Parts: sequence; structure tokens; C-alpha cells
Amino acid sequence: MADALGVAVVGFGWMGRVHSQAYARLPHHYPRLPLRPRLVTVAEEVPGRAEEAAERFGFASATRDWREVAADPRVQAVSVTAPNFLHREIGVAMAEAGKHLWIEKPVGLTAEDARAVADAVTRSGVQGTVGFNYRNAPAVEAARELIVNGELGTVTHVRIRLFSDYAAHPDGALTWRYERERGGSGVLGDLASHGVDLARFLLGDIAALTADTAVFVPQRARPSGATAGHALAAGGEPGPVENEDYVGCLLRFASGARGVLEACRVSVGEQNAYGFEVHGTRGAVFWDFRRMNELKVSRGTTYQDQPVSTVYVGPGAGEFAAFQPGAANAMGYDDLKVIEACRFVRSIAEGTPYGTTLADAVHSATVLDAMAESARSGRWVSP
Repeated sequence: MADALGVAVVGFGWMGRVHSQAYARLPHHYPRLPLRPRLVTVAEEVPGRAEEAAERFGFASATRDWREVAADPRVQAVSVTAPNFLHREIGVAMAEAGKHLWIEKPVGLTAEDARAVADAVTRSGVQGTVGFNYRNAPAVEAARELIVNGELGTVTHVRIRLFSDYAAHPDGALTWRYERERGGSGVLGDLASHGVDLARFLLGDIAALTADTAVFVPQRARPSGATAGHALAAGGEPGPVENEDYVGCLLRFASGARGVLEACRVSVGEQNAYGFEVHGTRGAVFWDFRRMNELKVSRGTTYQDQPVSTVYVGPGAGEFAAFQPGAANAMGYDDLKVIEACRFVRSIAEGTPYGTTLADAVHSATVLDAMAESARSGRWVSP
């Protein structure tokens, strides 16, 4: 029988729920894991929310103070799904308390914040995983194999897009996400951080970049109470949006490849339109998150008028076999977080990192800082 691993979740919005469900599903998909998560406690400062989460998801206890989690001897591992401005303080404290850490991206407000958490994890000798979930999609891992194995030839250029409409409504509440002090960057930290991680996962390090940013909805209404997700707040006192709605960036990779990364949170008509197009000297591969289990692939030796085929990934790709028995059986977003949870728990059990680490978070945050600097200066910047 698997040993128990006491886990806690700090911050219980939508992502806190996703982490809790991922822990609960691990025995279903990965029955041979040597550790089985046990939901010990949940921390959330909004009155009543932690107690509701405990009742609904089966946590043994609930608290409004995350510091109680750090001091709780029942807890060996912690998910940090609190707002960005709390990442550094909570992440460092949990690592220093000897708790293994699964923390959502972007890990703080700046690369300095991400580095502080990474250093604390290293000093304490605990395992640290970061929520860059899109690289866990079996189709994305299959695309990387095509690239690494040279089946596309030499990669020449990539286009990565992350468009969403979650902030498109002009009555969207002015939550922490739109404030510099608590949210840091806007769409840079929220969506472009995923794009940067995908770029590096697929093509390697970014050597230089130039970026432009914009705010398209300059004011929003302040909410009258606690919010969850992307709530509306029509009629409230207006306040300024302090971080960017849009980023467009040109990339130069260390390999010599070129890239375009574009992200926007106010794209009317776009719902989670995330994906990439990678072109090489002999072929290309295309992925769209909304058709998560498919790849469009072109490869061969005809070059001109070379056809594109649809490939449905199956049990031979990534972690697909843990979820479905055959190709074209769909996986979904929450499954990617189960994969992430598995790799986190496996890292703890075996004492070696699997999946994304705090080093990946530092790399991403460094590139995001370079994008912000480039947008201010109008120059090419090396991360």
C-alpha cells in the first residue's frame, strides 16, 4: 500500500480547486505511485471559503492563515495557488519549513521573486514544481520529439499565440490581477509566461527579443466584496488598469531560429485560443489547445506543396496511456494538472525532479522581465 503524503492547498480560487482535484485523482490514473496524497488542510483568507472547500473536497481542517500551514507537522507538501503578490512570501516560507512546493506560475511579480523561491527550495533540499501545464499535453510532448529527432529538419521559425476574452468585458471587476502591486505584470505573467515556457520547451533558450505592450481597457469598476475568477462589477467606483492587456514579441533563439509570441486577455471572440506553429527546413507541426489531442504535421522531402496530415495522439505519447486507451479519445485541461501532480509526487518519492521546476520559472520570469524592459525602451533586449 502506498504511503500517505500530507498535502495542503494555500489559496482556494479556481486553481486551488484544480489542484485539490488533481491530488484526489492520482490513485485512479497512477495507482503505482509510492505516495498517496492526503488532503490535510486548506488556507484561504476570504471568510468561509476555506471551510466550504474542506467540506466539499475532504480536507481534514481549514484555516484563514497560511502561516498555520507552514507550522503544521501533518503537512509535507503544499500547493500555492494564491495571488501573484503572495507567491514569494508563501513560497519561501513553505520551503524553509521543509515543505515540498507545487506553486503556480509566474512565481511572484518579477524574476527576482521567482529566484528567491527557487533559492529557498534549493537551500532546503525540498522538491519544487511550477504550474506550466501546457507542456504536459501529450501532443505537445510528441511535437517536441518531432523537433528534437530532426523530423522537421532545422527549425527556422515559430509562432506562439495565447488569446483569451476573460478580460474583454468592460464591466470586468478591477481585481488584484490588474494592479501592479498585487498582480505585477498583466497578460505577461498570466498568459505569456506559458508561451515563454512552451517556446523554451520546444526550441531551447531565447537569446534576444523585442516587445510591445498595450492597455486596451484602461479603467474597470472596483468590486464591492470578495471575487472569484473573472467577475463583473458594473457600477462600482472606476479605477485604472495598471498592467498590460496585450503583448507582441519578436524572438531570436540561441539556435538561430526566429519566433513571434503574442498574447492578449481582451480578445473578443477568442476563448483559450492557445497554440503554436513550428516550421523547419523539411516540415512543420501545428498545435491548438482547443483540439488538445491533435497535431497537424507536415514532413517529407517534397518541400513545395507538401501536404499536412492530422495526427491523433495516443498511448505512445507522453502520459496519454494513464488516461485513455486509444488515440482520438479526448483528454482535457484538468488532466494536464493531474500529470503535473503526478510528477510533483514522483519527485518527492524519488528525490529527483520530474516535470517543470523552479529553474524553469526563473527562466520564464527572466524573459518576461526582458519583454517589459524592451516595451519600455523600444530596444532589443537579451534575457
